[in-house]
Parts: sequence; C-alpha cells; structure tokens
Amino acid sequence: MEPYQIYGLASAVLFVIGIAGLFAARHFLKKIIATNIMGGGVFLCFVSFAQRDALAFADPVPHAMVITGIVVAVSSAAFALALTRRINQLTGEESFPNDK
Repeated sequence: MEPYQIYGLASAVLFVIGIAGLFAARHFLKKIIATNIMGGGVFLCFVSFAQRDALAFADPVPHAMVITGIVVAVSSAAFALALTRRINQLTGEESFPNDK
C-alpha cells in the first residue's frame, strides 16, 4: 500500500470520527473539537491526493489550499469558542437544551 493511500484512509477515518462527534455530542466545546477533527481529515485528504510525479515535486496548489484552510479553521474555531463563552456567560448553558 502506498503512503498516499494510507494518508487517504486516515483522512477518511478522521472525517468519520468528526462527523460522529458532531452528531453525538451536545456540549458546545465537543462540537467545536469534532469540527476541527473533520477539518484535519479534509486537509489530510487534500495533501494526500496531490498529484505526484517521480521526477518532480508534488503539486503545490493543494498544499497552498491547506495552508489557507488552516488559517481559516483556526480563526473560525476562535470565533466559535468566543461565541460559546459568551453564550455561557449570558445563559449559563454549556450544551444544547434537551428539548424534544
């Protein structure tokens, strides 16, 4: 098995773990962490499927997209954490209500 196939499989596993955590967790912080895990899976997928040639380097475009995505993911995670903190200050809630 080639290394890029192993990385592709690992990215799929990370994405599935993130999806499961996103749907299973009610706590705000756990949902933010699950979203970051999903993003890590997507970033790993982009890098693992970058076009390669035996005589040349890997395609730099997916790598540039991943670097940009990491910056966006960090800033959106910071915003989500700030929003979670503000919700906690105003309502005292740490998770979604248990309404059915």
